Amino acid sequence: MSAFAHPFFVHALLAGTGIAAAAGLVGYFLVLRAQVFTGDALGHVAFTGALGALAVGVDPRLGLFAGTIAVAVLLGAVGRRGRADDVAIGSVFSWLLGLGAFFLTLYTTSRGATHGTAGVSVLFGSVFGLSGSQAWTAAATGAGICGAVVLLARPLLFASVDEAVAAARGVPVRAVGTAFLVLVGACTAQATQAVGSLLLLGLLAAPAGAAHRLTQRPYHALLLSAGLAVAEMWTGLALSYAAPVLPPSFAILATATAVYATTVIAVRPRRGVAA
Repeated sequence: MSAFAHPFFVHALLAGTGIAAAAGLVGYFLVLRAQVFTGDALGHVAFTGALGALAVGVDPRLGLFAGTIAVAVLLGAVGRRGRADDVAIGSVFSWLLGLGAFFLTLYTTSRGATHGTAGVSVLFGSVFGLSGSQAWTAAATGAGICGAVVLLARPLLFASVDEAVAAARGVPVRAVGTAFLVLVGACTAQATQAVGSLLLLGLLAAPAGAAHRLTQRPYHALLLSAGLAVAEMWTGLALSYAAPVLPPSFAILATATAVYATTVIAVRPRRGVAA
């Protein structure tokens, strides 16, 4: 029987495509701006937000988006010109992860041990468990994030390559940086549903890292990063369907890592960006 005959696979493919495209676009700028650690930190925030929502009895997606976007705005506010630095991230990183563990304990003890799998789903994703409405919501949200990145791309690229000159030319560097962090937060919340908060950094970083090595042209690299992420998502889902012993999150990230490793071996590193 064809994989497309199974609703769970179609739903995973629909949601995964939107999530991967958004992750590829956002990830390109994370790598360009040397803010990959921000994506990792927001992944831990996603864990905390989802478990906090479950602990109070609301949809975990509400906690995912509220938590990641709120912390993204906070990082933009305390960082230099809307660019979160390692000190700002490190100040909240461990505390938020500990808070997530507290929410997990609170949720499992107050609602029964049978709910202990909720933490596993948040950590490692459950893309094959999405309903049709959840899949369409994820795809639409991913499309919205992609559209926002495209609209922000030009000033964000300028501010990323030469922040001082961009500010002198009238680019609102802090506002642009904060807006980008909000998009990172939203993308992180979305990607958590597919690959989990523990593994989403690979989906953000690996396709973008490969694209940076393959071309110096920023807009070509931006599209290539999104294309690689989507192709890796499709390949991972197909592998997981063909070999059910492989969790989809592992298959997706293994594919992304293999592609990046291939570019590291076969392609000489490129520095900077070209017009």
